Amino acid sequence: MKKIAILGSTGSIGSSLISIIKKDSKNFKIELVTANTNYKKIIKQAQLFGIKNIIITNKKYFLITKKILKNQNINIYNDFSSLNKIFKNKKVDYIMSAISGFEGLKPTLDVIKYTKNIAIANKESIICGWNLINKNLNKFKTKFIPIDSEHFSIWSLLDNVKKDNLEKVYLTASGGPFRNYPLNQFKNITPKKALKHPNWSMGKKISIDSATMMNKVFEIIEAKKIFGLDYDQLKILVHKESYIHAIVKFDNGLTKILIHDTSMLIPIFNSLYKKNEKKIKSKKLNISTLNNLNLTDVNKKRFPVVNLIDQLPANDSMFETVLVSANDALVNLFLNKKIRFVDISIQLSKIANLKEFKRYKSKYPQNLSEINKLANYVSLKINSMSI
Repeated sequence: MKKIAILGSTGSIGSSLISIIKKDSKNFKIELVTANTNYKKIIKQAQLFGIKNIIITNKKYFLITKKILKNQNINIYNDFSSLNKIFKNKKVDYIMSAISGFEGLKPTLDVIKYTKNIAIANKESIICGWNLINKNLNKFKTKFIPIDSEHFSIWSLLDNVKKDNLEKVYLTASGGPFRNYPLNQFKNITPKKALKHPNWSMGKKISIDSATMMNKVFEIIEAKKIFGLDYDQLKILVHKESYIHAIVKFDNGLTKILIHDTSMLIPIFNSLYKKNEKKIKSKKLNISTLNNLNLTDVNKKRFPVVNLIDQLPANDSMFETVLVSANDALVNLFLNKKIRFVDISIQLSKIANLKEFKRYKSKYPQNLSEINKLANYVSLKINSMSI
C-alpha cells in the first residue's frame, strides 16, 4: 500500500488525483489532504478515504471544519507547522504539491523531506524557488516529477539524457481563444471571452495566462530550470489541437514527439504509477490530427508577452519573481475589469524594463523570505500604478 499526501486536494489537479486513487483505493493510504477554503469538499475526501489529517489554511473555514468534525477521529490543522506530527519523520511514497500561487512555495519546500517522490504542479514554486527546491531534493534524496503536461512530456522523453545531447526542445501552445481573433478587436476583449479556452478546462488565472500566452513564457522558464537547459535550446510552437505536448530533437539525429489526450489525468496517472504498473483508458490515436498538425511559430504581434523570453537572464535570478508577481497582479486587475486585456502585455513590458526591477537579473534568490518580500512589493507597485 502506497502512502501519499495531497497539498491542494480540492483544486483541479488534486481532484484529478483523488479520482484516480478512488478507482484503486485498496492500494493507497492518504496521510494528509489540504485546502484553503473548500472545507465541504475536503471533509468529503477525508470521510471517503478515512484520512486522519487535514490542513485548512483559512482560519474561518478551519474553525467551521473543527466544529463539524469534533466527534470524529481526524486531526485538523490550520497551517503547515504540524508536518512533523503528521509524518513523524517518516517518508511517504508520494506527495502531490498542487497549491496554486506563491502560497504553494513554502509548503512545497517543507514537505520534500517527508517523501520519496514529489510531484509539483505549482508554477510559482519552480519559477521563483527552483534553486531552493533543488537544494532540498538533493539534501533529502527526493525524486522530483513535473506535472504540467509539457514538462511531464519532456521529462518522459529525455530519460536522463544530458543537456549537451539535445539540439532543441519544443513546447506546444494551443493559441487559446484568440489564436485567430481580429487584432483590431483585442482592445475590446472581456474577461468572459478570455476565460473560454477551446481545449482545456482550467481555473481563471491560468486561463487568462493561456489567452495572453504568458503561461508559455512561464513554461519556458520552468523547462530551463528543471532540465538545466539554455534558453536557446527551447522554443514555442503553436498547435491548436493540444495533441502534441513536447518535441525533443537530439544530436544523434533522432527526434521524439509525445502526444496524449487533452486531459491532466494522463500526466498525473503516470506520475503516480511506475511504468506498466497500471492502465488508464484513453482515446484512440487521432490519425486525422496527426495528418494535419499545422505547427506554426508564435505570432508575436498577437502574443507580445513572448518577447519577454529575450529579456530573461541566463542565470537563476529574482527577475523571474518580478515577472510572476507582476503578471499575477495584472491578471487580477483585468478579471476585475480595472484594466484592458491588452494592458497586461503592455504593463508587463514596462515593468520588465524599469531600472529598479532590471537589477534583479543579477540577484540570486537566497531564501523564501526574500522571494516573498519582492513578490509583495511588485504587487503593491502594480496596484498603485496609474494604468
